[in-house]
Amino acid sequence: MQLPPNAALVAPREQLDYFHVRSHPLPRDMTALEAWNAVMSRPLPLMGTAFKIRDAISKRFGVKQIGGFTGARQTEVAEGEHLDFFLVEGVSPDRLILTERDRHLDVMTCIAIHDRTLFIISSVKTHNLFGRAYMIPVGPAHRLIVWAMLRGLDTTLAAPQAVH
Repeated sequence: MQLPPNAALVAPREQLDYFHVRSHPLPRDMTALEAWNAVMSRPLPLMGTAFKIRDAISKRFGVKQIGGFTGARQTEVAEGEHLDFFLVEGVSPDRLILTERDRHLDVMTCIAIHDRTLFIISSVKTHNLFGRAYMIPVGPAHRLIVWAMLRGLDTTLAAPQAVH
């Protein structure tokens, strides 16, 4: 899949240890933050449990706990603030650059809007054996999670209380 011109990656593509992009057409114009709110407004079943397991295992290796997604709606966000556990490294109407970096890996999720299409672009650069081992189960799970989150987006946006 071709990346939109406003895509951002944590490192050059040929240096990435994990890369995934998924797109979804939008029924109307919206900002990247509005798209984030819409996607996050419908928590997936068992995600809370998955994050608890992740945190319990990871803390044994000195990785900070992230807690997961809150589903809290944000009306505005600025660079240096957080959306859940992600640090906001870039924000514009058509793009959110969200990162989580530690000694094991650097993760970037780019929420990009281009031509009324939402792109969720995930890129990871690992730094050591733990980072590479961590991505073995997380990589395939991440693909499934993003697919499931986008699958419910049309329903969310069509609902009377849809995130605007």
